[in-house]
Parts: sequence; C-alpha cells; structure tokens
Amino acid sequence: MILKIDGDINRYYVQTLSMIFFPGSSFPEDEKPGPGIPELSVRLTKLPSGYEATAVAFLDGKTAERTEKMDADPSRTDERIRKLCVGHAVIAALGELMEYRPSWGILTGVRPSKVATEMLNAGTSKTRAKRILTQDYLVFPKKAALSIDVALNERSIMSGVTGKECSVYVSIPFCPSRCSYCSFVSYTSKRFLSLIPEYVDRLIIDLTRVFALAGEFGLRIRTVYFGGGTPTILEPALMKRLLETVERGLGGQIPEEYTFESGRPDTIDNEKLTLLRSFGVNRISVNPQTLCPEVLSGIGRHHTVEDFYRAYSLAKEAGFDTVNTDLIAGLPGDDFRKFSASVDGILALRPENVTVHTFCVKRSSELNMQENVYSMRGGDAGKCVDYSQIKLQQAGYIPYYMYRQKNTVGNFENVGFALPGHEGKYNIFMMEELHSILAVGAGAVSKFVRLPRSAGEKAVIKRVFNSKYPYEYLRAGSCDDLISKMRGYYVDYPAADQEEPKDET
Repeated sequence: MILKIDGDINRYYVQTLSMIFFPGSSFPEDEKPGPGIPELSVRLTKLPSGYEATAVAFLDGKTAERTEKMDADPSRTDERIRKLCVGHAVIAALGELMEYRPSWGILTGVRPSKVATEMLNAGTSKTRAKRILTQDYLVFPKKAALSIDVALNERSIMSGVTGKECSVYVSIPFCPSRCSYCSFVSYTSKRFLSLIPEYVDRLIIDLTRVFALAGEFGLRIRTVYFGGGTPTILEPALMKRLLETVERGLGGQIPEEYTFESGRPDTIDNEKLTLLRSFGVNRISVNPQTLCPEVLSGIGRHHTVEDFYRAYSLAKEAGFDTVNTDLIAGLPGDDFRKFSASVDGILALRPENVTVHTFCVKRSSELNMQENVYSMRGGDAGKCVDYSQIKLQQAGYIPYYMYRQKNTVGNFENVGFALPGHEGKYNIFMMEELHSILAVGAGAVSKFVRLPRSAGEKAVIKRVFNSKYPYEYLRAGSCDDLISKMRGYYVDYPAADQEEPKDET
C-alpha cells in the first residue's frame, strides 16, 4: 500500500487504520502505483482553533476524499486531538472507498476498553462514556457497551493491586503438533522436542533465582501461569520437577490463581491432572477451538471432538476450581451454523471460563502461506462473535477481559467470559500492565511496572525480553540479564531507562 503523510502525524497509527480496510498490507517506501495497489494521502494542518485533517484514498480508478476538523479541548492532550482528527478523516475516506464501516471505529490499540477505563476512572458516567465512544471514536453502540462492561468488570479485579506484588510466568514453547493458524514460537519436531529435558533443567535454575529475588524484595506473588505452547506436553516426571520448584519458590505463599495451560486435549491424562491438583494448580484450559470435526481437521489440531470431551470430563473430575475453554470465530471452513453449534455445545458443559477469539491471520502461520485468508468484512465472523456474546451473557457469564490483534477477520475482538468469581486474573494483570510479570523461558517477556505515585502520573514500564528460541535460550546459559535488571529496578530504577505505555486510541 502506498502511504503519503504530510504534517505532525503518527505514521504507524495511519498504517494501523489502513490495515482495517486492507488487512495484511505492508507499506514499502518504494511501492509503485498499479492495479490493486491502494493509495492513501493524509495531510494535517494546525488551525488557530485546533486541527484540520484531509485524507484522500485511491484504488483502481475510484477516489474518496474527506476533510475533518477537531477543535482544541483542555480535557484532551494535543496528541489525542491530532489522532482523533486524523482518525476521523482516514476512516471516512477509506470507508467511502471500500463501502465499509469498522465496528471499532478509530480504536486501533490492543486494549479497546482502555479509553472506557480512563473515562470511568475520571468520573465519567456510563451513558456519557458510551456517547463519547460512539461519537468521538466512531465505535458501534454494541461495541461501546461491551467496552464499558469489560472496563467495569476489570476495575473490580484491579482495585487491590499494589506495587509490592507480581506474577510469575513460565514459558513451555513446545507442542505435539502445530496448528495451521498458529505463529507462536512453539516447536513440534523430534529434534526440538528432544530439548525438553535440558530446557526443564534450565527453567528450574532460572525459576529458583527469580523466586529468591522476589522474596528478597518482599513481593507477594498473586498468580503463577504456565503457558506455551502446550505445557501438558511435558512428561509427568519433568512436570513434577517444575511444580516442586514453584512450591519451594513460593515458600508457603498460596497464589490466588495458579494456571497450567492444558490446551491440547491430546496431551491430557488423569496422571497429569492428579499431579497438577496435588501441587495446588487451580485453573487449567482445555481448548477445542471448535466442536465441528471438519473444521478441527482443517486447522491441523490433530485431536478429535471426542478427545476434547474426554479431557474436559477428566479435568472436571479432578476438581479444578476453574476450567477454561477457548473457541475461535471465523476459522477457515467454519460458518455461523457450525460455530453457533460449538457455542451451544460448550454452554451445555458450563465451564467456569470461556474465551472467544476471532481468527487472526498470522504472517508466519501455515494457513497464510497456503492461501490468502485475510478478510476485511469477515464473512460470518461478526454474526458468530455477536451470537457468542449474547448467549454467554444470557447464561450468566460476564465479559471481564478483552484484547484485539492485527489482521483479525472483520477486525473483531477476543473476549474472556467467566462465571462470577472465575475471572482469569493473570490475563488482566498482564494485559493491563498492573504489576510486574517475572517471566522465565524462551520467548518470555518480563515487565517491571511502577504504578503512578500521584494523580496525573503514568505507570512506568520496563521490559526484558528472553531469547526467542529454545536453543538460543539454552545457549545463553543463565538469566543474569533478567536478574540484573530486576535488581536494578527494585533498588534504583534508572530514569533514563523509563518507558511509558503507548497512548492507545
């Protein structure tokens, strides 16, 4: 896509808006005009009263042009006003060109409920917040209402967060097979799976050091989360060694939430579940993604619907406090009839926690390499998402967690639903950047969070990235960098290293 910018405009922001209409687009500097190549020119002009933005969109002989003005507003930063003005012009021009209006309007951030949270925390009423989302941010009313509900439910969980707590994340980036839609750093070949014993040895060393330092600084560990990949790919003996390490590290502390992702039903058996329960794990996930055999086969899950029911039954019998199940709307080969049947099937089981994702096209996924599966409108996906949200809320589930990804079909969202008291706290702590996340393992990212100390001050975030691949992680030999930066953060956090979260609109 050809993108031309004139004025004080965040180029990346315009790119993300453009990708709503042209998902999967890239923006090479040397792109040449031609058939099927969209073009967008955006100009921002400073006026005495505020800003004026003009966007001109062109594709295959069709042109659309829109100009929008935005007055200065003492309640908003200059940057926010510029983004609103540019966003209105770009959405209007591209919307006219493509004859499409996105349901989330100009909100492009990972956390679409962030704006609602800011307004509610500032004392804005629910009614006014909804009106601002629909009028200023061009969000559909049903999405604005969802955003406000999520913000309110998140706030009740976030209220007890302090600066003297954290969560621990353990990365197990291995899977029995790779789903065709997946781009996570997870490994399935015999060569990589052979690294697992050595990988567990290294995790034990790193976990021991991280827990020791957390204890040194008096951090209360609120949640522990084993993610992946598929952590239940581990053999029971290796799993037990890791669980024993966590038990020693906790030193008698009992985390509010202890999650061990068990997403692939073909890795779950009674021995592993009994072991997990014996060490205090109280939350697991058993994920079908769909209950349609044909769709399941098409996405390369390598397990059956019957496998899911078997694993789910074992998990319930094992007595976990919370069992999570995931569904994905908009999968290739799926449609409203099949997806609604999957929703109804999951609701019949009544798991404590259900997450409904929208199919996201990852550049490095097998599906994207085989065919172009990007979709602006998303086919049945919007209808599927709406059905899941209506049915889950009618069944007593509350939306407590929401995020969005680039290149989801139809630009729709991922929403976590839970029966009251079974919300996934780690997900909220991680996504909302409420407290520090101490992460070990390949591809894991630690976040050191300093909460605002006074009104008007922003949280300060420091991130530490582990080596991406297991063999790199093993080759590195120690977590000295993580420990050093963790110690530096809690002893004397260098001002020069401070990072602030992006202003997500």
